[in-house]
Amino acid sequence: MTHQDELQTSCVIAGAGPAGLMLGFLLARAGVDVVVVEKHPDFLRDFRGDTIHPSTLEVMHELGLADEFLALPHTKAPKLSAEMGGRTVTIADFSRLPVRNRFIAFMPQWDFLTFLSTKAGQYPGFRLLMQAKVLDLVETDGRVAGLRVETPEGLVTIHAPLVVGADGRNSAVREKAGLEVESFGVPSEVLWMKLSRQPGDPDEVMGHAGPRQGLVLINRGEYWQCGYVVRRGTYAEIQAEGVAALRDRVRDISPLAPERMDEIQSFDDVSLLTVRIDRLKRWWRPGLLCIGDAAHAMSPIGGVGVNLAIQDAVAAANILARPLREGRLSEIDLAAVEKRRLFPTRATQKLQLMMRSRRRKDEGDAEKRKGPPAFIRGIARWPVLAHLAGRLIGLGFRMEHVRSR
Repeated sequence: MTHQDELQTSCVIAGAGPAGLMLGFLLARAGVDVVVVEKHPDFLRDFRGDTIHPSTLEVMHELGLADEFLALPHTKAPKLSAEMGGRTVTIADFSRLPVRNRFIAFMPQWDFLTFLSTKAGQYPGFRLLMQAKVLDLVETDGRVAGLRVETPEGLVTIHAPLVVGADGRNSAVREKAGLEVESFGVPSEVLWMKLSRQPGDPDEVMGHAGPRQGLVLINRGEYWQCGYVVRRGTYAEIQAEGVAALRDRVRDISPLAPERMDEIQSFDDVSLLTVRIDRLKRWWRPGLLCIGDAAHAMSPIGGVGVNLAIQDAVAAANILARPLREGRLSEIDLAAVEKRRLFPTRATQKLQLMMRSRRRKDEGDAEKRKGPPAFIRGIARWPVLAHLAGRLIGLGFRMEHVRSR
């Protein structure tokens, strides 16, 4: 297709992330012709959402792919923990979930996406177009009817009765569609870094909460993926103070040996992610639907963003595959996807906002200021809550299942 400038398909999906590739795979599996466009040349980017939740592993099982998928390099977290008062407290326990794989798999997202794209490519109706940047929507009589993308070979117009925006929290599709975004809470920043793993380090995934910030350490086998959460604007202050100030801040709340922070040589070793919680007031227009982060940006708390994106994709495929295949897609179908996924999205965002709110309230108490957020203290006091937290994090508020072809 290097010399073509016009394509016709049943569905064009912007964004080859977890939501876009899973939806593309499921639609192609159901016999729908689909094109996925991705602006980057490959999937190799650090510090993306690398958590594969039990609900996603169940989806892979329902597709008959779980064993092959879990043969890829990954680390398992059957529970999530936090350090509190010098002891480790389980804050989410997945051991009682009604699924086959009761753990979170930490796997580089590029491996996950490569796996999905390879499996999707086995269906004749699936096409993946890399280095294809969305320029504009194709509109006919007020209805979205395709995408215009820029590729190294030139401009390509892709005509389709359905355009899906799965291009992340900075979605070009939702911006060009003029969909209205509602924001919640105060944005924060996550500073992502790599720290070496050494003998004597914890074997599990550790979370450590401080007074106005938090630290999460994800066991990557050879190294720790370290996420330092601060108020928005704090990173600029730290940069003005110098990299030594950053090392000191992380050292103060890290359970690792203090000298480990010397591995942060400069701000080149730090990747900044601005975190906000928002949601589209309406996820669709005639001929267009947004899912995943394009429809609802989440906080990294619990790593649930990828989980919700996959669940959106499964629900969308279940609802849209047949009308797309039969050429009778309507606004009722698009509204049905939003209706199906709106409750779990609202509930998850509400829970995240409550957790952040509790922490801000704690800042006014001098004694509590030295400890973790209230929700961690509550789980430490009532361990049974760790199983409830495990269910909400591992499965979400509404778990989707793959519909048979």
